[in-house]
Amino acid sequence: MNPHLSIYDNLGGAEGIRSLVEAFYPRVQQNELLAPLFPEDIEPVMEKQYMFLSQFFGGPALFSEAYGHPMMRARHLRFPITERHAEEWLRCMEGALTEIGVDDELREFVLQRLSGPAHHFVNTPLD
Repeated sequence: MNPHLSIYDNLGGAEGIRSLVEAFYPRVQQNELLAPLFPEDIEPVMEKQYMFLSQFFGGPALFSEAYGHPMMRARHLRFPITERHAEEWLRCMEGALTEIGVDDELREFVLQRLSGPAHHFVNTPLD
């Protein structure tokens, strides 16, 4: 990990973010807890995630240019999201980061950076 570069650049820019999204969503679709939250046609979701992560990690503001301010918590309020959902989402992301060959230091940094937003989306108690 080069501390002088953005996460976006450390992950390999547009190509790296695209690879991450493509490694991530098959895991989500195979996860029995997360899969029901996503539409069958995952392609539009993948494109939005690519745009959001590009922006979130310091690359071009693709998401904001296309959709306005991300307001990610508001966009996720219609879905019941528990702490377990957040942890499973992060587990899928960790697997995707490992699959695309992200080194340990960068992987841990990215997961830490995503942990706040993942837990911020929680809107439902466990039961």
